[in-house]
Amino acid sequence: MALAVEHLGGDLDFLPDGETGSRRNWIIGMIESLRDHPALELVRDGDWSDYDDTPRFRVKRGQRLDELDLGIVAAAREALPVHARLAGGAGFQVGIPGDVDLAMFVFGPTGPVRHLRPFTEALAVTMRQIHDLIGGDALFQIEIPVELVLMARAPRPARAMLASLLARRVARLVSAAPEGARFGVHLCLGDMNHRALGRLRDAGPLVQLANALVARWPAERPLVYVHGPLAAADHPPVDDAAFYRPLRGLRLRGARFIAGYAHEDQDLATQRRIRQHVEDALGRRADVSTSCGLGRRDRAAAVAALKRIKALLT
Repeated sequence: MALAVEHLGGDLDFLPDGETGSRRNWIIGMIESLRDHPALELVRDGDWSDYDDTPRFRVKRGQRLDELDLGIVAAAREALPVHARLAGGAGFQVGIPGDVDLAMFVFGPTGPVRHLRPFTEALAVTMRQIHDLIGGDALFQIEIPVELVLMARAPRPARAMLASLLARRVARLVSAAPEGARFGVHLCLGDMNHRALGRLRDAGPLVQLANALVARWPAERPLVYVHGPLAAADHPPVDDAAFYRPLRGLRLRGARFIAGYAHEDQDLATQRRIRQHVEDALGRRADVSTSCGLGRRDRAAAVAALKRIKALLT
C-alpha cells in the first residue's frame, strides 16, 4: 500500500492491500489450503510452474464441500488499520475471485458444473462480512480470467451466447452481496508466473463480455468500473489501431473503463500511441492500469510499472 501511495498518491480512487505473503499469487494460496480439507482428496499434484502443472482435487465419496474460508476477511481485517493510515481518502478495494474461476482451478473443467455452489456461498459470506466490517468504503473487485479466456477462444458466432451465459453467472454472484455494495470488474487473461493463459486477437471479446456484464448487472449494487486487459502478462500491447477499434462498441452505462495497457517493457512513445488508439476508439479519456495489477512482479518491476502508469496519466 505504501508503494502504491508513494508513486500514485492522489490519482488513486481505491487502494487494495497489495495481497502480500501467501496471497501474492492470487488464488494459489486459497487452493493450496484445500490440501488439508477433510472433504477433499488430491487426484493430481502440481507445483504451479505452468497452467498445465496445477493440483486437481475431487470431493471424497459421501462427503460434502461446505463452509469454505478463503481467508479474504481475515486479510481485510488485518490490513484495515494500515489502509486507514495510508489511503488518504481512497476506498478499500478487496479482490473477490469469480466462483467459476475457483471451481475451475480446483476441480478442472467440470468444476463449474459440479461444484460451483460451495464457492458461491463462501464468496457471498465473505462479501457480507467485509461489508459489515468496512461499510461504504469497501469496493469489491470481481476477478474473472476464466471468463475472458473462454471468450477469446470461442468461435466468433458463439461469443454472444457465451457472453450472456457467463454474465448471468457473475450477476448471481454479485447479487449475493449486500445492497449498496460497490463493485469493479477485473477482466483478465491470466498472469501466473507473469505468463498469460489466453491472448486477444483484438478487443472484440473483451467488449462483448463487458457489455453483457453491464446489461445484467444488479441495479442495487453500483458498478464503478470495468478493467480490460489490452496487454497479456509479459506480452506488451500491440501498436495497431485496428486492435482497439472494437472499443467503439463498449457500452458501460456510466461505469468507468480502465484500459490495461501500461507495460514497463515497452517504450513510452509507443505506449502513448497506444493510449491514443484506445481513446480514439472510446471517444473519451480512459483510466489506465497494467493488464493484471502488480502481483507477479518483483519490487523493481512493480516500481517500473507504477511509474509507467503515472507517466501515462499526463
